Formats: sequence, C-alpha cells, structure tokens
Amino acid sequence: MDAPRSIYLVLDMQNDLVHADGPSGKSPLGEQVQARQVLAKTARAIAKARAVGGLLVGFVRVGFSEGYPECPKGSQVFSGAPKLGLFKLGSWGTEIHPDLEQKAGDIQVVKHRVSPFYSTTLEAQLRANNVRRIYCSGVSTQAVVQAVVRDAHDRDYEVIVLEDACAAHSLEEHANSMGSISRFCRTDTTEAVVFCHP
Repeated sequence: MDAPRSIYLVLDMQNDLVHADGPSGKSPLGEQVQARQVLAKTARAIAKARAVGGLLVGFVRVGFSEGYPECPKGSQVFSGAPKLGLFKLGSWGTEIHPDLEQKAGDIQVVKHRVSPFYSTTLEAQLRANNVRRIYCSGVSTQAVVQAVVRDAHDRDYEVIVLEDACAAHSLEEHANSMGSISRFCRTDTTEAVVFCHP
C-alpha cells in the first residue's frame, strides 16, 4: 500500500471570478481578491507545495458545456450564467488565472455545482492517489471553500484551509465563513504553512 499523501486544491481561481479584466474584476469579490493579494499568495503556496516530493496540486473550476445542459435553472448561484455567458467550458473565463502555474499531472476537476465533490471525478482521483490530507484555498470562502471543508470532513479527509489565500464578497462574510467551518478544519497561512504528507 502506498503511503498516504497530501494535495493542495486551488479552488475556482478562474478568469471569470478572479481576473482583473474578468466579469468579477470590479465586483466586491474582485476587490477583495486584489486587496487581500489572493493571486500572489496562491502562486507562492503552489510553489511551496510543489517543492515537497509527491505532494499533489489540483485545480478546481466551474464549467458548463455548450448550451449549459448541466446548469441548474433554479439556482441563485448559477442560473444567471447562461444569459451572461459565464463559466463556458473552452472559453477564457474558465481558464485558471495565468499567474497560477499548472503542470502536466496536476489534478483537474470541472464542477457544475458549488461543491467539487458533487458529480465530479475529484474523489476518484484522490482515492487513486491515496490522498488523506487536503490543503485548500480559493474563492469564494462562503461557497466553494465551505463546501470543500464540510464535504471532505464527512469523507474522512483531514482539511487545512490557507485562510489568507481565500476571499469572499466582504471581509465580514469571509470572517463569518471561516468561523462557521472552524470546527471541521484547521487553518493556516500561505507564509506559515509547512506542506507535508500525513
């Protein structure tokens, strides 16, 4: 049996949500991403994670096929995407921000809901690689970060959130979200974290 491994999951850091020139660039979320220097901190964390032998890096993104067949029409989060042309697979908007280095062999997950565990290949990829610990960060704290923490906890993964590389639509919303998941995960910062295997 292979030794247990860790992964750093980069959550929803795609152009539609975090690029200054994207549709969210000047939104409250975009302002928080810039004010908190989330892109630079994430890039440094990726480099730190890659320096640890065998530690995986994974990228999660929201994406819908041509015609948006997977998009839930009644969702307050996603129902506006078709009209606005957001999250269209194969478009610039669903590409990971260019400041964040991707490499061949990285875990890649396309999701159609808030949680990357729902109807995706994430869990199969984690189990195939004997991952037991998940480091994660991204946007937004009140959506995908919360979902990963809760869903991973219930699947018996250990979860560590890099708090300073997350952002919500306000500092208050970010703080509230981190407070509500604090019982289900540990928190760290991109500067202090020591990436390692379980």
